[in-house]
Amino acid sequence: MKNMCQSCGMPLSKDPKNGGTNKDGSKSDKYCSYCYKDGKFIDSCKNPQEMQKLCIDMMTKGGMPRWVAWIFTRVIPKLERWKK
Repeated sequence: MKNMCQSCGMPLSKDPKNGGTNKDGSKSDKYCSYCYKDGKFIDSCKNPQEMQKLCIDMMTKGGMPRWVAWIFTRVIPKLERWKK
């Protein structure tokens, strides 16, 4: 799970911007550019279930079948951002 965004689960190698940015402007090695910018999370998700719904909605808008998107998002609750 190290090579995936620790917020949404997307493989970091698939990020068109090669990762989000930390507060100092450096690239984040934990979070993708869709989730993290300037050291802050971009989305308003408060729990992993909200992030799963957001990701499923985005993937289905891109043409992915909903059941496939659901499979891809099953890992989200286990990611670093969501562990308490």
